[in-house]
Amino acid sequence: MATFLYRLGRWAFDRRKLVALLWVAVLAVGGVLAAKAPAAPADAFAIPGTEAQKAFDLMNQRFPGGHADGAQARIVFVAPDGQKITAEPNQQAVQKTVGELAHAAEVTGAVDPFQAHTVSQDGTTAYATVTYSAKAGELSKDATAALEQAAQHGRDAGLKVEMGGTALASHGEAGGSSEAIGMALSAVVLVITFGSLVAAGLPLLTAVVGVGLGMALITALGSTLGLSATTGTLAMMLGLAVGIDYALFIISRYRAELAEGRAPGEAAGRAVGTAGSAVVFAGLTVVIALAGLSVVGIPILSKMGLAAAGTVVIAVLVALTLVPALLGFIGRKVLPRKERKATPSSTRRASGDNGGARWARFVLRRPLLVLIGGVIGLGVIAAPATDLRLGLPGDEAKSTSTTERRAYDLLSQGFGPGFNGPLTVLVDAKGAADPKAAAEQVAKNVSGLPGVVAVTPPVFNPAGDTALVNAIPATGPAESETKDLVQAIRDDAAGLKSATGASVLVTGTTAMNIDVSQKLSDALVPYLAVVVGLAIVLLLLVFRSVLVPVKAAVGFLFSVAAALGAVVAVFQWGWLADLIGVDQTGPVMSMMPIFMVGVVFGLAMDYEVFLVTRIREGFVHGESASEAIVTGFRHNARVVTAAALIMVSVFAGFIGMSEPMIKMMGLGLAAAVALDAFVVRMALVPAVLALLGRRAWWLPRGLDRILPDVDVEGAKLQSAADESVEDRKSVTV
Repeated sequence: MATFLYRLGRWAFDRRKLVALLWVAVLAVGGVLAAKAPAAPADAFAIPGTEAQKAFDLMNQRFPGGHADGAQARIVFVAPDGQKITAEPNQQAVQKTVGELAHAAEVTGAVDPFQAHTVSQDGTTAYATVTYSAKAGELSKDATAALEQAAQHGRDAGLKVEMGGTALASHGEAGGSSEAIGMALSAVVLVITFGSLVAAGLPLLTAVVGVGLGMALITALGSTLGLSATTGTLAMMLGLAVGIDYALFIISRYRAELAEGRAPGEAAGRAVGTAGSAVVFAGLTVVIALAGLSVVGIPILSKMGLAAAGTVVIAVLVALTLVPALLGFIGRKVLPRKERKATPSSTRRASGDNGGARWARFVLRRPLLVLIGGVIGLGVIAAPATDLRLGLPGDEAKSTSTTERRAYDLLSQGFGPGFNGPLTVLVDAKGAADPKAAAEQVAKNVSGLPGVVAVTPPVFNPAGDTALVNAIPATGPAESETKDLVQAIRDDAAGLKSATGASVLVTGTTAMNIDVSQKLSDALVPYLAVVVGLAIVLLLLVFRSVLVPVKAAVGFLFSVAAALGAVVAVFQWGWLADLIGVDQTGPVMSMMPIFMVGVVFGLAMDYEVFLVTRIREGFVHGESASEAIVTGFRHNARVVTAAALIMVSVFAGFIGMSEPMIKMMGLGLAAAVALDAFVVRMALVPAVLALLGRRAWWLPRGLDRILPDVDVEGAKLQSAADESVEDRKSVTV
């Protein structure tokens, strides 16, 4: 592989104008296709195979025109202090607001709270439910403007009016500022690392090209493959991060080759042949981790993973071709001004020792102490993860400055916390002798369960074979007691079917969230097995060692556990919550563990591959196990540190956003990358390699014969160079 990539790098360097024009042309074509493509569909969150999804699909079949998947808004009205909402002026204001909404765009129904009896017992609070024909996120600007205008009219009449529900989902927060912050911090790190504005700007430029092409293709294929706007969020975040990192790896190796006295073209070829090999396998581990999200069985996660994997593939191709082409235009300007004028021998003497080499020697002197200290430190940080509670935080986790959170609190105060998470019980009475009696029996049984405060009478579809019963829990949607209640209704379903002939299914937002959390929890272990197993096989090819891939996977598990511990401590326990703007503690987002495993595993293997391949390169070229560790850290510790800081900067930029789920993802990913890079890869890896010595590179003979030699460390390149030197000597003699 190293030989092939060397030739590719030399070709791109020599044909720099052609390569640059080809990339510009591809980017332009992608932009044109994206501009002409139909609009991407809205997010269709489905969880096939779960009871909540089955009930949801059945509702759409049995209640035609009911728009079960349409957006909903819940408007909460509170009377002025000392007054009742039932007072005539206040009642008229509520009815006027609801009546105005009933005739608004895309509205299929707006229920008067005084007719629906949705007024609190103390008479101070009422709520109205507004349903729409369009899905959440697809509401037109006219529909959302009408909703806000009607609410304002209620406020003008002296009422307190707040809104919640899926109809407000389209009011998302853009992430452009976070990406700009990440880019700015990345630029600072690159300038400090390279000491050259030209070298610092190159990774940013190539990353923008890769992300631009990736997003253009996602947009162009959006309507064909059902890729929504949300699908590209992960692709943009990861594409930017790995695009900068991969270019950084190759440019750093190019600078090192120039410092060894090689001509720019030869240096570019060797940089792509060696560091490029590490980039290929690092990219493959990221692709495996992202594509593995398909194992979970949630379509939107599968699409996000595959779209992001495609963007990573583009980032690898950009690093292997466009980066060496641009180096052809820049030449030695990639070096700081002082080094450009220095002779190669003086440059080698000046760079003979650095902080990375000194740190490696420190670890070599005290490997057991560093190993024990690192493991204990990660264990302490990971300890809160033992109290991990999963869920899908809703409006209760939002800032009190949002109308959704205020509506949630007002409903809890006026009606009880369960009104924010009603359960929809669907009664499929097609097989019942008396559908009406069966539905009434279901309603009676549900009302008798502990934790149920209210049950509505059954509402039948036009065919009279299916009924809906709404049950109001005593606890909020994110509470464990509500989950127990959903399970109790489902446990009772078998007995009801045998007694009445009717099937009972539980759905609704709360039940859907519970099923999602359960499905994600069940998929975590199989996902880990698939991703880690495939990655270990891949790393076995790269390092030709049994112990190094296992060590890499175990180290990753440590870092993910510690990052989850940090997330639990902040978002569930409330530690440092005020510092990062967490308004309400609660369960950790259910997709967080599997999401972190997928994203962080790929990124962690980036650092593992890039750092350890340089160590193996030294070992293969004749250095002792200890000398190889020092060599690897001398050349790559600074680059891995810079790459990790860039990645942390990109992810940490999302901590400042007000959306709790995005804030949680930003903190979790930033913590995981920081812990993995600076504790696991920079401390535990050299400590373990030092303790293992030559045994770290042990491979059974039988396996050695079976495995193909991919030559990631570039041993064949070195052999070719040595033969060339010998040939020149013989000619001279």
